[in-house]
Parts: sequence; C-alpha cells; structure tokens
Amino acid sequence: MEFTSAQRLDDGVLEREFTLGEIPGTLWTPESAVPVPLILMAHNNGLPRNQSRLVARARHSAASGYAVATIDAAGCGDRPRSATDEQARGELRRAMQAGEPVDEIFESLVGSLVERAVPEWRATLDALLALPEIGGPVGYSGWMAVGIRLAAVEPRIAAAGFFAGGFVPRAQREEARQVTVPLLLLLQWDDEGNPRQRALDLFDTFGSKEKTLHANPGGHTGTPWFEVEDGSRFFDRHLK
Repeated sequence: MEFTSAQRLDDGVLEREFTLGEIPGTLWTPESAVPVPLILMAHNNGLPRNQSRLVARARHSAASGYAVATIDAAGCGDRPRSATDEQARGELRRAMQAGEPVDEIFESLVGSLVERAVPEWRATLDALLALPEIGGPVGYSGWMAVGIRLAAVEPRIAAAGFFAGGFVPRAQREEARQVTVPLLLLLQWDDEGNPRQRALDLFDTFGSKEKTLHANPGGHTGTPWFEVEDGSRFFDRHLK
C-alpha cells in the first residue's frame, strides 16, 4: 500500500489517498493514541469512492473514532470498464428507456462487479490491518451485494450495515443465509428501483441472529441523516 496524498481535515480526521497495485482508495483515520476499529465503506453499483454521500458518512464515522476505508474496485469509479460492462450498461439504458424488464441485465452486470470486487476488498483489508494505527474489529457499510459476499467469505467482518437500494444477484440472495454477523439493513420504502418486498424477503433470508431493519419513507437517495448516527451506535455496540 502506497499513500499518495494526505491532509488533516477541520475535524481532526486525517484523509489519505492510497494505491494498492491497481486499486485506488481513500483512508480516513481519527487522532488516536491507540489502534482503532475499521469500517470498510462501499458505494452501490460502480459509483466512485469520492461520491459526496459516501464521503460524508466516512468522515462522520472517522470523527467518531473509526478508521474508514473505501476503494474503487474493478469496474467502479474511474477504473477501466470491460467491454462486457459497457455493453451491459448500454443494454440497461435502452431497456429502462423502453420500459422493458431489467432484472436479467442487472444480474449480469452486478454479478460480474461482485465477483471482481470482493477479492480486491479482501486484499485491501489485508493491507489496512497491517497498519499500526488500525487494530480491528472490522465492520462493513454500504453496497449490499458486495457486502453479502464479503461477510459470507471473510471471517474478519464482525458487523455489517447494508443499504437495500441496489440490485442483489441471485447468488448473493442465496449467500445471505451464510451471513451470521450482527446486521443493520436500511430500506427506503418508496425506492422506485428497489421493490420493497424483495428487500423484506432478503431480510428474512439473512442467517444473523441479531438483525435490524430500519425503513423510512422516500426514494432511493432519501435516507435521512439520523440513520448515519444510528449506524454509528450500531457499530459502537459491535466494534468497540
């Protein structure tokens, strides 16, 4: 892991850009005399790591005493997109404009992103836990499809907060049974792109003994800020 820039923000949080091979990422760490827990934070479906909502959540968590890391995994952010990705995105735009079903297109596109993203997240986790300022435990927050696979295969994930606002492929819907860590699921009740019944069914599928569902009225990007604060309390219970 190579750090390429660093700046101290107004709230005392240190923000550093890094690269790990071809993987670009950002790490936020609080001022602390002891190693701190880590939260991996991912945005849905290929959006960049510097998206304003993700950065706001990351800075809030870092100011609350966590190291927070995010990456642009393969096919995400400014990373090169494969010809298959571009074809799927083109088909998706055409189908949505024509009012045609899009689930199978999402199945192909998101399934491919998950398969490529999770190994990169695990490699990033290895590098982060080698830093002296980070001690664990580890939480995950954000993109549910990637988070399900990561929580199913990565024993170092101790708690997970998911946003039910992105498509979850069939493989991850099955893998949800293997997720047993404490879970917080955020659902926007009127999300036009995410049928609520599908999210409710998935919540039932998770194997976690401790799982909580927070549902709020509003569309895809309308998650209220107080859910970020509640999410901090959730991670405090399980990571500190």
